[in-house]
Amino acid sequence: MIPGPFLVAGAAAPRAFGYSAPQVKNLVRIRTCPALTQSAQRFSFVSMSANSTESSKTDSHWATGGEIPGSGGIHAFTLSGPVPSAIPVLIAVPHGGRAYPRSLLERMRNPGFAALRLEDRYVDLLAADIAAATGASLLIANAPRAMIDLNRAADDIDWDMFGCGAPPDVGSYTPGRRARSGLGLIPRRLPGIGELWKRRHDEQDLAARICDIHEPYHAALDAELTALRDRWGAALLLDLHSMPPLVLRGAQPPPEFVLGDRFGTSCHGGLVGSSFAYFAEMRRGAAHNRPYAGGYVLERHAAPGAGLHALQLEVDRSSYLDSRMTEPGKGFAAIGHLLAGLVRRLAAEVATLGRMRPSSDWAEAAE
Repeated sequence: MIPGPFLVAGAAAPRAFGYSAPQVKNLVRIRTCPALTQSAQRFSFVSMSANSTESSKTDSHWATGGEIPGSGGIHAFTLSGPVPSAIPVLIAVPHGGRAYPRSLLERMRNPGFAALRLEDRYVDLLAADIAAATGASLLIANAPRAMIDLNRAADDIDWDMFGCGAPPDVGSYTPGRRARSGLGLIPRRLPGIGELWKRRHDEQDLAARICDIHEPYHAALDAELTALRDRWGAALLLDLHSMPPLVLRGAQPPPEFVLGDRFGTSCHGGLVGSSFAYFAEMRRGAAHNRPYAGGYVLERHAAPGAGLHALQLEVDRSSYLDSRMTEPGKGFAAIGHLLAGLVRRLAAEVATLGRMRPSSDWAEAAE
């Protein structure tokens, strides 16, 4: 029995829309990924026209991209937001996916418990409420973290998970710290649960996941964040996650939120300071970079000097889920309202940073 609602993907799922993005070489076999055949700029054009739902009443777009292997055509992610953008903020949710192919669940030792532990449970619904309240753009992964972790580099692989071991072209490659801990590109084990899989994976599965999920997701994120920066002069990526309750240390209660900026490298310091001031005003505890400083998403997409700022925000699951940490709880609406206020404050400050940034190649947003 699998506790909680899971979307088990099957053959009856609608076909995904194929779209163009940068051509990449697969890091496993250095093979060309056929889904990614054009420039990154082409993604925005295709998604906003041929593969989006436009509404003259709401002036918004909704686009999909990528495909979850084995799902029968379920899209790897959805991207939505006002047209033109209302604020220079993109909220991304890489760990909220719940579309589990049946074949994936059958390979897991304890799919119910392990999947719940890996997910940022219902943080996608929280993000959707925040985006609706603020006008932020929204990128949500449908692919589950158990299948591929979008907050990891495509080469952060524990090759002992694969039947043939490391391919010869990776040489003396040593897995990164995250992969060694069991939480690399394909999660391997969890504390208290142990090994997640009944048997080893094969390279073709990995190649398909990178090609159809990982690269399209990051291409879409890059295109949307760049478009926001080009309109406003600066843009903020808020990479939204959830965390288990932190352990009480000393007399102070554990923080409900952890802000990560890669130790000052991914975001203008004023945005971090404003975030902590906001949480203090709301009488909510927040920590900085410990135990979560931000992962691959921030490493790849943040470039403060180029007007691309990024923050990772971890939210205590007990603040918005029920006591079992499986369903939205009594605090869900309040946390959404609280974080909407944070997004509004940061949006105003990012817009100010954009106006201050000397540049001749971006159009100033309408007042």
